Amino acid sequence: MSEQPQAAPGDKPANSFSTTSHGMSPDDSEPLVLLELIQRMKVRDVMTTDLTKVPRSATMHEIQELMRKNKISGVPVEENGRFFGLVSIDDIIRALSGGYINDSCSEHMTTKLVVLEDDMPLSFALRYFERYHYGRFPVINRDQRLVGIICQRDINRTLLRELSREFNRLESKAKGVDADTASGIYVYREFPICKYDFERAGKASNQIKKLLQERNIAPKIIRRIAVAAYELEINLCVHSDGGVLTWEIVNGKSEIIARDAGPGIEDVEWACRDGTSTANEWIRSLGFGAGMGLANVKRVSDSFEIYSRKGSGTTVKSQINIAEAQQKQV
Repeated sequence: MSEQPQAAPGDKPANSFSTTSHGMSPDDSEPLVLLELIQRMKVRDVMTTDLTKVPRSATMHEIQELMRKNKISGVPVEENGRFFGLVSIDDIIRALSGGYINDSCSEHMTTKLVVLEDDMPLSFALRYFERYHYGRFPVINRDQRLVGIICQRDINRTLLRELSREFNRLESKAKGVDADTASGIYVYREFPICKYDFERAGKASNQIKKLLQERNIAPKIIRRIAVAAYELEINLCVHSDGGVLTWEIVNGKSEIIARDAGPGIEDVEWACRDGTSTANEWIRSLGFGAGMGLANVKRVSDSFEIYSRKGSGTTVKSQINIAEAQQKQV
């Protein structure tokens, strides 16, 4: 048994677009850093790649000794790059009970396997563990070759390490803020955005708007920032596989960055025109995907940049000079 997603499209040359423009156009809890990590990471970032493998001729007893020596609970069976099955500690226990511990593993290995692909989001792996209650999953690449094994211990260890790094980064970032910036404000937030999560669509931009209002930013500036945040948030939800929306105010400037891991934009100049959209009829029926997203972000931004690679994701950055705009309001 095997469940596999479609392979991602092949890489094409990256393309980018940036402008500097002036002018304007027309359940809120703090997101956990852990959720953002799970959304951002892939199975390949977590899996074990240093594998102990055996051929089909290996006996169950030999595999039992390998498990004991290497302190592992599962061994893949592979020959000439072809993955045939897996021998788990449960298979060894059954072999001992059934008296066939000296038989070849080819007769008793588990061959009906659920596998993961290395470019799957980590969130997929978590759902698989919850659904199937297996101790581990083999991981294959696009060529159907075994490249790793993932277990819950791998996930826990990696997330703890990445959480520690993330907290250190945020702490260092906060310590580096100049209290005498032009606006006198420092804010940093990260929002994980999931694909087709329309129930929460718009909540990140809503929270940004409230934080700006609490800091007495001029309404016209709030509107520009909220428009950029909302359009980029909806783009992540509708047109990508999900990603992260980062918002920061430092040195008197608001900067919003939207990052996703795919599918990328083939023609960014076309994507930045009014009315262009790749949303299907189902998305449009929900009131999203009208084709004004990137064009609106560009319109309300003082500085606008977009970088994309087909099959590898897109990064969009919108910057609005709050300090300068506040002074014009006076």
